[in-house]
Amino acid sequence: MSRAYDQLEARFKKASVLGDALSVLHWDMSTMMPDGGAEARAEQLALLKTLAHQAVTGDDMADLLAAAQAEGLDDWERANLREMRRDWVHAAAVPADLVDAMAKAESACEMIWRQARPNADFAAVLPSLREILNLTIQAGQAKAEALGVGIYDALLDQYEPDGRSADINRVFADLESFLPDFIAQALDAQQSRPAPLAPQGPFAVEKQKELGHKVMVALGFDFHRGRQDVSAHPFCGGYPEDVRITTRYNTDDFATALMGVIHETGHALYDFGLPGGKWRTQPVGRARGMQIHESQSLLMEMQACRSRPFLAYAAPLMQETFGGQGPAWEAENLYRLSTRVKRGFIRVDADECTYPAHVIIRYGLEKALIEGRMDLADLPGAWNDGYRRLLGITPPDDRLGCLQDIHWYGGAWGYFPTYTLGAMSAAQFFAAAKQADPQIEPAIGRGDFAPLLAWLRANVHGLGSSLSTTEMLVKATGKPLDAGVFKAHLTKRYLG
Repeated sequence: MSRAYDQLEARFKKASVLGDALSVLHWDMSTMMPDGGAEARAEQLALLKTLAHQAVTGDDMADLLAAAQAEGLDDWERANLREMRRDWVHAAAVPADLVDAMAKAESACEMIWRQARPNADFAAVLPSLREILNLTIQAGQAKAEALGVGIYDALLDQYEPDGRSADINRVFADLESFLPDFIAQALDAQQSRPAPLAPQGPFAVEKQKELGHKVMVALGFDFHRGRQDVSAHPFCGGYPEDVRITTRYNTDDFATALMGVIHETGHALYDFGLPGGKWRTQPVGRARGMQIHESQSLLMEMQACRSRPFLAYAAPLMQETFGGQGPAWEAENLYRLSTRVKRGFIRVDADECTYPAHVIIRYGLEKALIEGRMDLADLPGAWNDGYRRLLGITPPDDRLGCLQDIHWYGGAWGYFPTYTLGAMSAAQFFAAAKQADPQIEPAIGRGDFAPLLAWLRANVHGLGSSLSTTEMLVKATGKPLDAGVFKAHLTKRYLG
């Protein structure tokens, strides 16, 4: 008879393969599926999610996990068993009928959101969103009991293993006290300098795609194992052998799509670099939570590709692609444009100074909704209040307000804080990488990301989930998450 551990590996491999199929179906739903396919797609997603759930919730799972614990396992197998147990606790807490109901509700709500967002019509999606919230609370309560934590922490744990809101509260309170004055100082410093010149469009979508492709290749995107498409909200999906990224285009501003492509390519590079072999379909071989995943996208977008070395490399590409000439297309002007601070409404377009405020607002709102301290009908007003308080602006409509992000409408509750935790981690990883290899920045200036990618492969990507988030940060940078590194980076770039 095979080891209990080997039986577990087989079950989790099945769940992983089903997850791969789910990911591609989600990608198709967001990019190519006609609206008429929505109902059938919801049935497909619900069935696959139910099968994946069943694969890791058999009646004998507790006994198999206990037996495997007593078997002679190596370090990676022990780490895999730890992650298997985490998956099992989450899955076993939620009955199959609730998994099915949530999958169908999420698919239906996402389709309604696609229509409601451009029409700024929150009322149209409110009933469907309320159903998702109610189902999410049911699942969160079940997981909270199984994990022995509060309901929000139980949902957060799905995206950031062992993440706790008490820790996030401390970090975000620090940032919330720092950001308003810092943003004002950055704006004052910016105002004291001549305003950068904006290259004049229109910028044809095909030309934007051409530029994005060149930059993706330079960063290390493997088009034999991935592709890029268009969607209403940029995202990265698929699986390591078939990574799908998307963006959206604005013919008046090529930089928005380009930075979106770079962001999603950062996610893709992480997926490409995850452990292969048998670990590819095991919990230990997947990404170490969304804090680390977001750190990889933001490291590329904010740290590396808004730097002077990168713009020195990219400026000639931009000039060649769009036929640009004159001062607006010079590298230093493009650098000042790419690091321009502005109080804006849209999170995915935000600069790195104001970006944490967008996330802090969403974190507070989703936590209040999940914990029953706010009614969903009050979301638009509370959203606008948060923007007035932290950014000093008020969204003119819900398209630029609470309808802008897909997360809640697609069932992702507890995800938002990982964006800013990721931005802080990105600053820490990039600083450590440059210290370890002084050739990283000069290489970026030549369009050569191989030295940076090699460091990330060794210190982040290739580790999968063998270490915890904190262990990974300590191993790679010498210390756990440190807000001081992030604040020092912002101060140097925007006030230096």
